[in-house]
Amino acid sequence: MGLIDLHTHTILSDGELIASELVRRAQVAGYTAIGITDHADASNLEWLAETALRAAQALNAHQEVTVIPGVELTHVPPSQIEELVARARALGLPLVCVHGQTTAEPVAPGTNRAALQCDIDILAHPGLITEADARLAAERGVCLELSARQGHCLTNGHVARRAIEAGAKLVVNTDSHDPGDLLSEAAWRAVALGAGLTEAQAAEVAHNSEALVEKLTGPSSRSD
Repeated sequence: MGLIDLHTHTILSDGELIASELVRRAQVAGYTAIGITDHADASNLEWLAETALRAAQALNAHQEVTVIPGVELTHVPPSQIEELVARARALGLPLVCVHGQTTAEPVAPGTNRAALQCDIDILAHPGLITEADARLAAERGVCLELSARQGHCLTNGHVARRAIEAGAKLVVNTDSHDPGDLLSEAAWRAVALGAGLTEAQAAEVAHNSEALVEKLTGPSSRSD
């Protein structure tokens, strides 16, 4: 399969690579699409959006991996998420993620619910997500993330179980910050199966990422 990762970071936030090196390394690793989603809040959203859109346009003109510009709204007060999601969309970003309530960091309570009520694509590492919030994700078509990142991955089994019970879509992402975070196909499969998925369910998760890329890059997408 062609690997897809819709949650990565560059030196524009706390990643180690510039966008072009990240994309080149992803290409060599067998990726077909990658989302650049640096950490954003009210202080840097406009700048990150402009930079990500420009980088994606330039890279997509010169290499084969599809680069999707986006942001990850991170540790934003829950009451501010709706406003910032709307701003991200108005700026033309096709991919909007929200940093969910991972148990590895002190994310504000209520972040998962506030994010799921907005026009987002992925709720990243949502931690001990509730049954009600998993149902809301299913209703709104928001993908819940199984994370390959240390710490965030500790609740993957819980997230997978809640998503399957609720009928919510799952995706596997790396939350890459350095070159070693990118996955091989075998490592991607280990993340999916390690969360308790069957082979058939893992294949469906891969399809979810493919479908999301098609949505984000199609004629009706928000990006040029």
